[in-house]
Amino acid sequence: MTEQGKTRLTTNVSEGSLVPSGRTDAYLGIDIGSISTKGVIIDADRRIIARTYLWTEGNPADAARRVVADLGSQVDRDAVRVRAVGTTGSARRLVGAMCGATVVKNEITAHAVGTTFLHPDVRTILEIGGQDSKIICVENGIAVDYAMNTLCAAGTGAFLSSQAHRLGVEVEEFGDIALTSKKPANIAARCTVFAESEVISQLSMETNKCDIINGIHHSVANRVAGLAHRVGVRDQVVMTGGVAQNIGIVNALQEQLGHTIHTSPLTQYNGALGAALFAYQKYLKEQKG
Repeated sequence: MTEQGKTRLTTNVSEGSLVPSGRTDAYLGIDIGSISTKGVIIDADRRIIARTYLWTEGNPADAARRVVADLGSQVDRDAVRVRAVGTTGSARRLVGAMCGATVVKNEITAHAVGTTFLHPDVRTILEIGGQDSKIICVENGIAVDYAMNTLCAAGTGAFLSSQAHRLGVEVEEFGDIALTSKKPANIAARCTVFAESEVISQLSMETNKCDIINGIHHSVANRVAGLAHRVGVRDQVVMTGGVAQNIGIVNALQEQLGHTIHTSPLTQYNGALGAALFAYQKYLKEQKG
């Protein structure tokens, strides 16, 4: 059930596609990342009428099918007609082909559009993805510059997930655990291999896990902040993506950057929302001829 009430969508999960039927025009966006896959459906008024977030589990094709199935369970199959589909993320072309996407966009563009739709005044977007981290500069709703870390897993969601596994903690609990720390452990290495060695060293010294987790957050924030300073940070700052729900990372980044970072429960859907908005815009343009 969504905030706007329950609608329905016809799905063909085995083919990973949507079978249109009904009366309400809608637009689907899917953001397929290496760690998580997000999906949203918006209506003709660009309201989100369904959304879902699940783990990719190394299989983006299956993740896309599960996203479609979950979205289908949230909406009324007799009322919704999906007019267009947009995809973004690391497996956007594969899933775009599966779903018959009319629009396939890179993550920079999709996150910029989704974020500015929800936060019109945004000027700096931070996004920590599974395989990379991104800083996007926005002027008047348009992405004008960006910096991206793709050479090392340090400063990414994959690094956080691997350390959560090492510590025997669910990554979703990292933020709350970090809040109980009084002093972050010193994990200063900017390389993944050395950072992992420092985590192991802290464990061998029986350092409290909350301090280790806090130290991991500061290590990631330090790397992302260095990336951000390459392009400059301007208020208003919005953090997007699933890691934005980790209050420990948000606090560490605010400390590093000296800026307030805005988040919301919808920030993890910004990429999928951007893809859906692109699909919506393309459909309207085609209808106008």
